[in-house]
Amino acid sequence: PKMKEDNCLHAALICLGMLYYSHALGTEKLSHFRPSLHGHHEKGKEGQVLHRSKRGWVWNQFFVIEEYTGPDPVLVGRLHSDIDSGDGNIKYILSGEGAGIIFVIDDKSGNIHATKTLDREERAQYTLTAQAVDRNTNRPLEPPSEFIVKVQDINDNPPEFLHENYHANVPERSNVGTSVIQVTASDADDPTYGNSAKLVYSILEGQPYFSVEAQTGIIRTALPNMDREAKEEYHVVIQAKDMGGHMGGLSGTTKVTITLTDVNDNPPKFPQSVYQMSVSEAAVPGEEVGRVKAKDPDIGENGLVAYSIIDGDGMDMFEITTDYETQEGVVKLKKTLDYETKKSYSLKVEAANVHIDPKFISNGPFKDTVTVKIAVEDADEPPVFLKPSYIFEVQENAASGTVVGKVHAKDPDAANSAIRYSIDRHTDLERYFVINAEDGNIKTIKALDREEIAWHNISIFAVEVHKQHQEAKVPVAIKVIDVNDNAPKFAAAYEAFVCENARSNQQFITISADDKDDSANGPRFIFSLPPEITHNPNFTLRDNRDNTASVLVRREGFSRQKQDLYLLPIVISDGGLPPLSSTNTLTVRVCGCDGGGSLLSCNAEAYVLNAGLSTGALIAILACIVILLVIVVLFVTLKRQKKEPLIVFEEEDVRENIITYDDEGGGEEDTEAFDIATLQNPDGINGFIPRKDIKPEYQYMPRPGLRPAPNSVDVDDFINTRIQEADNDPTAPPYDSIQIYGYEGRGSVAGSLSSLESATTDSDLDYDYLQNWGPRFKKLADLYGSKDTFDDDS
Repeated sequence: PKMKEDNCLHAALICLGMLYYSHALGTEKLSHFRPSLHGHHEKGKEGQVLHRSKRGWVWNQFFVIEEYTGPDPVLVGRLHSDIDSGDGNIKYILSGEGAGIIFVIDDKSGNIHATKTLDREERAQYTLTAQAVDRNTNRPLEPPSEFIVKVQDINDNPPEFLHENYHANVPERSNVGTSVIQVTASDADDPTYGNSAKLVYSILEGQPYFSVEAQTGIIRTALPNMDREAKEEYHVVIQAKDMGGHMGGLSGTTKVTITLTDVNDNPPKFPQSVYQMSVSEAAVPGEEVGRVKAKDPDIGENGLVAYSIIDGDGMDMFEITTDYETQEGVVKLKKTLDYETKKSYSLKVEAANVHIDPKFISNGPFKDTVTVKIAVEDADEPPVFLKPSYIFEVQENAASGTVVGKVHAKDPDAANSAIRYSIDRHTDLERYFVINAEDGNIKTIKALDREEIAWHNISIFAVEVHKQHQEAKVPVAIKVIDVNDNAPKFAAAYEAFVCENARSNQQFITISADDKDDSANGPRFIFSLPPEITHNPNFTLRDNRDNTASVLVRREGFSRQKQDLYLLPIVISDGGLPPLSSTNTLTVRVCGCDGGGSLLSCNAEAYVLNAGLSTGALIAILACIVILLVIVVLFVTLKRQKKEPLIVFEEEDVRENIITYDDEGGGEEDTEAFDIATLQNPDGINGFIPRKDIKPEYQYMPRPGLRPAPNSVDVDDFINTRIQEADNDPTAPPYDSIQIYGYEGRGSVAGSLSSLESATTDSDLDYDYLQNWGPRFKKLADLYGSKDTFDDDS
């Protein structure tokens, strides 16, 4: 019964669908095929009469509901021809898309069935071709004709969003209704049929902050003044439902993450009204004192804060910079502090936003101020001199103990410790000065010479009495004031020349002077002749009043034969108070000159020789003397070489060239190598016996009675004498190099290492085991085996 009800329901649905579409399409959807015998005429373009056959087919445009899951194939429709009389002679054939696979036809009745479940979203319609043929002959009775089977849509696809998750941003404090993002869903069902694809959007999560437009899917803000600093991120769930949102429709959802972006709606704010800081007075400018920070909940450039000092008694002593990484204001020392002068400072620091949004200017002011109090801490400072440097003056040649000047330093600390002074001896190596350790008075130890050192640059130390590590250093420059203690002298070692034919009042040299004293005690120089020779008959002096003087000839005619050298004393005075003077001697030589005044010769002896011998003759005489001396030296040398003896004298060291060593030495008892006496009697030798293989360091005195033989003409006597001297002199060469050792010593504790007599002496060792070592050791076994075995073998 249930199956019959399903079939009836299915048939009813098919009928309702066919009636609905038939009514919608009108009578144009019906076709009647008539045999071609009946027709009417139509004129063509060229007047030709056309005959249109009436179709004999009667069918509709068929519809099939998708996703049908009934037990029997669903009836799509029925094909019928007017020529079909029902006798079964007509056969219906179906071809085209899905024919025979999806759609099958009853060739007798023309009923078309769908054998498979259809999906409109996969394919919406099929085009088929139907034809009626004679069953017996298969001859077509009607021309083939096409018809369409449409798959009728049902709501079997839910809406789907383009993305599973959406991300969107919207500025905080946005007005209500500000668009955030649009989400879009699609439905695979037929949008032209019913409401299967008509979507409606709604918000499931995210109220009351956001809303969504039902038709467009645009998400908008729903609350005013949403604050990012309170909540930055929101999670919204949007639903899309088909069937216009009515009950029974299918739906799909998506998640939207909405982030509020920051705007500068919060001014910076200091968390406290006063900051306390401290800094040592020993801190150097640029050193960090402390940090302040104004909190701004905004982020990025909206949270940037700049710091500045706007007031306070420490504006000149401190400065503030901004650390943009930590958003802190860094207070730094600008100038050196002095605890004894001022012990605390106050600053008024302002923090202001760098970027301000005009939309929120009413929330301002976007800045804040705070008071910073800085305490200066006392530091143990070194002594401080009242001046950065000192310059003193003292006269040269001043007596020892003369006061040069005084330096003064004090302890800047509140304790005001006592100060002791000393001189850095690296700056006063010659120890010209001394300083009083208590009061700082500098005195001389010995006289100063300005001409040696004009300025003395020394350094003075000041050290606290109770804190030796605290010291200060100050430079002291001492100028040595000049005293006129140096008389002027010739500027150079002058030597003047005057011609024999010089004219009266002729100038022949100009002299100048030099003074080691300062310019105040030096020039101008005054030149004069001593009073006793003011009226010198030969020369006169003229002061040029420009620190030079000219020497002139007083008379005419000088002779080298009479006098060729004159010494002229000249007095030079300086301009000091009191003035100093010195007498300098000018050497004047008389020379021979030509008519133009050019010097020819200043040698008086040469002038005398000119009357006898010429210069060439003198050179020739000297050359002959040298040659004679060379000949004499050669003759003496050859004479001495002929008198040399042909034999070797006792001074010469003659040694053997071929040395043969054919002994083994003295053994272990030989402690004096090559000493024959020790080898012969090692226990009875006392005293020193010189070794003869080296040259003695000292010589024995020759024995009395042996005198060196004179150089005799008889060579035989000479040789015999020398042999006798050599035999009796232990230190005479040649020294013995070949020694004879007739003593081997008492023996060694190690015993003999020789094995030459092993075979003839009894041995404690047993070599019988050699018999067991095989044929390779047979020879050794025969040599070292037991005596019994040896006898047996023999």
